[in-house]
Amino acid sequence: MKNRDAAWTPTEQPTFWINQISRLLMRDFEARLRPLGFGMAYVPVITALEEHGPLQQKQLVEIIGVEQPTMAALLSRMERDGVVVRSPHPSDRRASRFDLSDTTRRRMPEARQLLTDIAESAVRGFGPDERSALLSALRRIAANLGEGRDGFPPAPHPMPASPPGD
Repeated sequence: MKNRDAAWTPTEQPTFWINQISRLLMRDFEARLRPLGFGMAYVPVITALEEHGPLQQKQLVEIIGVEQPTMAALLSRMERDGVVVRSPHPSDRRASRFDLSDTTRRRMPEARQLLTDIAESAVRGFGPDERSALLSALRRIAANLGEGRDGFPPAPHPMPASPPGD
């Protein structure tokens, strides 16, 4: 049987290449971060805690833009792996706060350098104008896909107001 949609060629679609690039980047990021004790899923939480200091789970949910059950599971894994530490909230006995472990703090400069090296190798040979055009096009694609969706854009959000007593 002949292909009814012969005009559609996946490799001629930008989305095919975006997906391929994403898979390759994630593979490299994960492989390079694994020896440091964490993976890419941990990076948004680590970044938020670096920027804001100790936070409650609900604050991390707001900053990162994920569902509460997803954050709860992620924080449990991060605590198990020694990436974050949980401590009682200083003014709310019912609440906990999360912060980076000392080990994670010591490893972050190396992790940032590894991620930067991979990102730089991905655009090796690109001039400043090409990099700018690529970044602009990717942001536009993200905006097109995110139109009308809650929580978009997935850029860093300002820290939400602290709950009373913080």
